[in-house]
Amino acid sequence: MTVLLQISDPHFGTERQPVVEALTRLSHDQQPDLLVVSGDITQRARRRQFRTARIFLERLGKPWLAIPGNHDIPLFDLRARVMHPYARHREAFGPDLEPEHDSPELLVLGVNSTRWYRHQDGEVSPAQIERVGRRLQCAGVGQLRIVVAHQPVAVPQSKDVHNLLRRHALAVHEWAAAGCDLVMGGHIHLPYVVALSGLARPMWAVQAGTAVSWRVRDGVPNSVNLLRWGRDAPAGLCLIERWDCNARGPAFIRESVVEVKPHRAALGH
Repeated sequence: MTVLLQISDPHFGTERQPVVEALTRLSHDQQPDLLVVSGDITQRARRRQFRTARIFLERLGKPWLAIPGNHDIPLFDLRARVMHPYARHREAFGPDLEPEHDSPELLVLGVNSTRWYRHQDGEVSPAQIERVGRRLQCAGVGQLRIVVAHQPVAVPQSKDVHNLLRRHALAVHEWAAAGCDLVMGGHIHLPYVVALSGLARPMWAVQAGTAVSWRVRDGVPNSVNLLRWGRDAPAGLCLIERWDCNARGPAFIRESVVEVKPHRAALGH
């Protein structure tokens, strides 16, 4: 079985320490094979915030794939923002801003959707879309194929349309045709799973809330996603579990489960 823990928007610098400890317990209990950190790792891209985030991930003791969010570029240090926008992220998490994870059951491709000249909006370039598409086409038959970007490719509420990833429509069409199953993201601190329509094959947007920050939406608690795929999941299905952190304890509790069926499973591969 493969278990993936999606942690998004922790905004270290605004973390709730009891929630950090609860998430550590959840990870130790569930023993994920991979941690996916889908951006906004820090609140203001300060070195001490990146160090705190790195120490936290090391405590979990699992491989991770981390991409930057718009908060991971210095905002008030204009020289750093223009000249070396990702220097602090690279110090903490390595030089690759678009890392990938390739295992027998998972292909996970990180996409850097941030730009130094954009405060919040994200975008993907035609070159990025093409690169990811080519890599997806090389995936093995048994691999679940996941793309991770910070900003969402679909939103359930009209008030969030302005947060959509620029060129998202082109991206999802190209990536679906290339074999993508899931596009993971964060940014808007709202957890949901949405089936994308009008594509060459079934594909879903999987969004996570803010994992440990006090910067939650009204009525939306801290949350993370657990994805289960492979031998111990139901045949041909991927399980996407939303885990919310309750006020008592606190502790992360499984709130909901969404079952999705990747296309090749439907074909009997």
